[in-house]
Amino acid sequence: MSDEIKRNVHQYFVDEAGDLTLFNKKGQVLLGKEGVSNYFMVGVVHLPNPMEACEKVEALRRSLLADPYFKGVPSMQPAAKKTAVAFHAKNDVPEVRREVFKLLPQLGAKVIVAVRRKSVLVTEAQTLFRYGKKLKADDVYDDLVKRIFKNLLHKADENRIVFAYRGTSDRKDALQKAIIRAKENFAAKWGIPSDKPTHVHSAFPAEFVGIATVV
Repeated sequence: MSDEIKRNVHQYFVDEAGDLTLFNKKGQVLLGKEGVSNYFMVGVVHLPNPMEACEKVEALRRSLLADPYFKGVPSMQPAAKKTAVAFHAKNDVPEVRREVFKLLPQLGAKVIVAVRRKSVLVTEAQTLFRYGKKLKADDVYDDLVKRIFKNLLHKADENRIVFAYRGTSDRKDALQKAIIRAKENFAAKWGIPSDKPTHVHSAFPAEFVGIATVV
């Protein structure tokens, strides 16, 4: 029996929804404007069998791409490099999202989402600005990562976490620190060490189907 089978390994996939755009170049608040989200979310999905999930999701994607109903949909065209490459809720048409949502229960996926109201973030940013400081998007993201993993990382012998890229940097060191803080918070709250090996990676949605199942 292989070590992989003996060990209880949890695999997690992390992505975000919404954005952290708060102000325009003149410092004016953008909330309420068309195309500007009111919330920012970071979600994590635990997939008990990522390989099986990949096979089922890819089978669905091939089926939809071959469906004449979607023949003229721009996001389904190979040149667009969107649904033709991988599912993504932001790019997919409602009919495609519906089919993906119908599939998710079959994957055994468990999802946790942390949400920040951008109206509150605006107030925080304005307060920091008065003290000569800046609210950094990466700090908001990392804080949500810490929150979603606070009660997860003690459950398996080993954890493997794949984060969706934010821009072009994998930010591995920063994300690793957020995971360490999540473990420390768990230990402080419950008095139980959360010291299981945890490996952090970054990838694009097309590389890991788990990312496309998050939010």
